[in-house]
Amino acid sequence: MLLPIQISPSSPEPMYHQIEVQLRGLILGGRLAEGAPLPSIRELALDLSCSVITIRRVYQDLENEGLIRTRQGTGTFVAQVRMEDRERNRLETVARVFREAVETALRYDCGRTDMHRLLDEAIDRLELEASAQGKGEDTRE
Repeated sequence: MLLPIQISPSSPEPMYHQIEVQLRGLILGGRLAEGAPLPSIRELALDLSCSVITIRRVYQDLENEGLIRTRQGTGTFVAQVRMEDRERNRLETVARVFREAVETALRYDCGRTDMHRLLDEAIDRLELEASAQGKGEDTRE
């Protein structure tokens, strides 16, 4: 089973953390359903070209958080995740990305008005693209 996880060797973030953050996002974002089997530690290490120790650490951390569970002799599976945890993760993830975008904008001396305009333009462009692809638009408030 291949997981959509990308590792950036040039990132200052440790490899285990990159993997853990992405796997946590797949679980809390609902892309990996409750009960879904995860690759074995060896398989995932091989798929991501990293050490078994790295994946073991990721799995231990996520198991300690209650996001995955391991059954001896059966494998590792996605645990049940409460809707509140999914919602909190969704908002925290978007807030983190917005914070990074604002920090970048400020480094380039971009003011609040320009940031609002750029955000509105990005939303308009994505909604237009989505409607052109027949997906409709999601206008959550």
